[in-house]
Amino acid sequence: MSHGLFLPSHRVTKLFKQERWACLADSGSVYVSRTSTRRPGLFKINMASKPVCVEDFEPYLKANVSDFVWRYYRSGAHGEQTLRDNPRAFQRYRLRPRCLRDVSQRDTSTSILGHRLAFPVGVSPTAAHCFAHRDGEVATAKGVSSVGSAMILSMWSNRTLEDVAASVPPDTPLLLQLTILRDRSRVEAVIRRAEAAGFKALVVTVDEPMLGKRAHYQRREFGVREILFPQVLRPGERYIRDEVPFSDSRTWDVILWLKRFTSLPIVLKGILTAEDAVEAVRHGAAGILVSNHGGRQLDGVPATIDVLAEIVDAVRGSGVEVYLDGGVRKGTDVLKALALGARAVFIGRPALWGLAYDGEKGVEKVLRILKEEFSLAMALSGCSSVADITSDLISMPSYSKL
Repeated sequence: MSHGLFLPSHRVTKLFKQERWACLADSGSVYVSRTSTRRPGLFKINMASKPVCVEDFEPYLKANVSDFVWRYYRSGAHGEQTLRDNPRAFQRYRLRPRCLRDVSQRDTSTSILGHRLAFPVGVSPTAAHCFAHRDGEVATAKGVSSVGSAMILSMWSNRTLEDVAASVPPDTPLLLQLTILRDRSRVEAVIRRAEAAGFKALVVTVDEPMLGKRAHYQRREFGVREILFPQVLRPGERYIRDEVPFSDSRTWDVILWLKRFTSLPIVLKGILTAEDAVEAVRHGAAGILVSNHGGRQLDGVPATIDVLAEIVDAVRGSGVEVYLDGGVRKGTDVLKALALGARAVFIGRPALWGLAYDGEKGVEKVLRILKEEFSLAMALSGCSSVADITSDLISMPSYSKL
């Protein structure tokens, strides 16, 4: 049987209207696997052009899924100011290329937490990949592995962490995203499974004591609480999100709690201020993922690229690695982030676009485009290796004037 996801049977007809799905009854829910994801409009997209830039993949996702799923994937919080600003903010930074340098032999490789990447771009944690493709996170992981990249698997995955780990070579840098729940025994159980499956690190989301208000899909008949069935958290079980509430009383002590029973490196995802970056260092974090949750939590916070330099400065000399996600769409975006001090960047929605385009091969294609664009940007800037990408390569805007 091909893998899919579990949905309450009475929800399937409405949620997936206009799409052709095969449904198999299973324990009072419906096991859903997609037999054809294509809508008539998608053929016209294929005939018109082929994707050559990352943004070219977005229409394929919209054409392949229901309106609700499209809104769920693309939406941000409240008025979506931060969602819009994430990609736009990169345009405020200007590059200062150096000329007449030998760039005939370029090395795009780097490492995170001691694990080599062929280039400094990985995939961020996003939920429910099976809505974009029937193989879900397994297809995403295979696409990531094929290009020597890294993947942070969401705790809200439609596929088990064991399935994902088994689908790629053991040296693939797989990290597991964690949401701290009120029932910490469930979190501990997930960590034990991640350790056994060979995950390389834990990425703890720290900006989610509660879900942000995402009105663009909450206005629809279906709520996210009724469609997410995280096989990482409770494999094979029917799930409604309210049954596993987030912890809104957690403090920095939760990091110390995690470190008491796992030796896996801990990366904190959602840090946006120098003050919190200092706290992350003090509590033993191995890395910081500068992230505003794709603009889905607190609307009105800065674009991640605008706070990156502040956080890099705050942890300088500590050995803590800094990464960035949010708005990365081009190879020049990657170059700018590295010039501001990021060790690597991660992409969320673009990976889903590629997944909807052609499963594993689509994810691979999105990442290869970014790698090629990044290598080109290095050459045009006079850089032969990631080590050549320094702060003098970029002109920063005045934050107070933005």
